[in-house]
Amino acid sequence: MPDPSSPDPKLKALDEQGTLNPRPEDVKDVLFQGSEFFDPRDLMQVKYEMLRRHQTDGATAASAAQTFGFSRVTFYQAMKRFQEEGLGGLLPRLRGPKGAHKLSGELIVFVETALAEDSTLRAPALAQLIKTRFEISVHPRSIERALARRQKKLRM
Repeated sequence: MPDPSSPDPKLKALDEQGTLNPRPEDVKDVLFQGSEFFDPRDLMQVKYEMLRRHQTDGATAASAAQTFGFSRVTFYQAMKRFQEEGLGGLLPRLRGPKGAHKLSGELIVFVETALAEDSTLRAPALAQLIKTRFEISVHPRSIERALARRQKKLRM
């Protein structure tokens, strides 16, 4: 019998993997009520079962979404990603920009050229040069991160 004072290892693992369901109390499906196998805290399992309920058992999209604690929009997004990517498509995705969207290759080349000409330049001065030349505002820290990523790639 697990020690009630120690943290639940599955809960910790789900949280670390990013698959912890933020609203397990919204899962109303009978399979998830009091079952040791079906865990409403496991977001991937809940989404898969929601899709299976619709595909195999014939539940409507609206009914399946509501029973498993999701909106219809989330249901259709999960369905599309599952059809395109399989189980991996049910994993949560990071939100926000996926890379340095302002610091294109052209800007990085410009920064590297400027640094080659004057190695004493720091990020704030480089940001000002970019603003003057390209009329784009880039935060100095973004420049530092982009240069660090570039250096890391070169070392590999």
